Amino acid sequence: MWLAAIQLVSGRNWQDNREQIAAELALLPSERPLLVLLPENFALFGERQGYLDGAETIGEGPIQQQLAEWARDYGIWLVAGAMPTTIAGSDHIHTSTLVFDPSGDLKGHYHKIHLFDVDVADNHGRYRESETFSPGEEPVLVDSPFGPLGLSICYDLRFPELYRRLARAGARVLLVPAAFTAVTGEAHWEPLLRARAIENQCYLVAANQGGTHETGRQTWGHSMVIDPWGRVLASLDSGRGTVLAPLDPGLMDELQRTMPVLGHARLL
Repeated sequence: MWLAAIQLVSGRNWQDNREQIAAELALLPSERPLLVLLPENFALFGERQGYLDGAETIGEGPIQQQLAEWARDYGIWLVAGAMPTTIAGSDHIHTSTLVFDPSGDLKGHYHKIHLFDVDVADNHGRYRESETFSPGEEPVLVDSPFGPLGLSICYDLRFPELYRRLARAGARVLLVPAAFTAVTGEAHWEPLLRARAIENQCYLVAANQGGTHETGRQTWGHSMVIDPWGRVLASLDSGRGTVLAPLDPGLMDELQRTMPVLGHARLL
């Protein structure tokens, strides 16, 4: 079993971003089963109006059609990190993770719960996702050959209670698609990722944006795969590329047997 994260430097235009993704998918190894995670904003990375114009209804639209085709053509579990999706009757949208199986079927989706409304000391300065997006309400697990997949997006990473709920519900692999800023990423990205893997004794796959974008925003990169002991198995500093590492189910089972952290937890 293999886990992969594709790192991108996405722009405003879906067609250009699609070419970036296609180039990385063409380089995937032949081993299966293989899970591939795309980063947040893989399809569209821009401003509010671009997200509103590009939003698709869950289960419909050309972006989702392409994702399903890729999953089917490559025989992979393809997790579309986060893309804008519509909310009926609202002038806001969701940012959503979509999970496709090797038949191209949509097996589940998750709407980002925690919205990034913060000020950062970078060239963008002010981030207010709530001006465009509405938060999701529920944690989501999706069954897969790798074990249940625990879904999350970017800023969710700072809220350990979400991951503990996923782990207690049976998650074996935690997925973190992101567009973490360069400033916050340098300070906190890897420590938070490793903590989430260690404290929940799960594999963790993190796919980040990794460069300077058309909007001038700078993202941190350092996409990685981490094992349940907190070891970074594969990582990519910046730019476009793919990180890949094997999943060992026996390691999770052994850790949970010898150090049953979830069973010892008393403050829930």
